[in-house]
Parts: sequence; structure tokens; C-alpha cells
Amino acid sequence: MSRLAIFVISLGICSLASAETIKATIKGTACDLCGSAIEKTFRAQREVKGVDVDLENKLVTIHTRQGETMDDSKIRRLLGNAGYSVVAVTKEK
Repeated sequence: MSRLAIFVISLGICSLASAETIKATIKGTACDLCGSAIEKTFRAQREVKGVDVDLENKLVTIHTRQGETMDDSKIRRLLGNAGYSVVAVTKEK
């Protein structure tokens, strides 16, 4: 196998492993304005690539940029400062 092929495969494996999907189950959301406020809060964070808010299921899904992570305490603090209680936080690579 050529060095270039090995490099490309290695790069692909590293980039897949370095981004996270974080799911936070919350209490306190009631309307579309809540969802917009949460999205705005997380999009302002440098490590966040994207965020989705599911008001019906009380779920905030945060996608980090490759090579970035966000610790649970920061997630809880940001949501708490916005007026929401965090029930659980789970992370997937």
C-alpha cells in the first residue's frame, strides 16, 4: 500500500474519532423561542459545529467540530444560565 493511501486512511479514521455528538435532556422548554435561545447560546461556542433542539422530546443535540469536545459542566452551565435544568448528558463519538 502506498504511503499516500495510508495517510488518507489514517486521516479519515482520526477525523471520524475526533468529533462528538452530545445529547442533553432538559426541563423547562416550552416554545420555539426557547429552542432559538438554546441554539443561539451553543452556536456562539467555538467548539460547536451545529445544534438541534427537539422541544417535544426535551432534547438538545450538539455536534462539535472535529478535534473539539465540550465538557458536561460547560453544557450544564450554559443551559442552566439560560434557565433550563439538565436531566442527563450523553456523548457519542
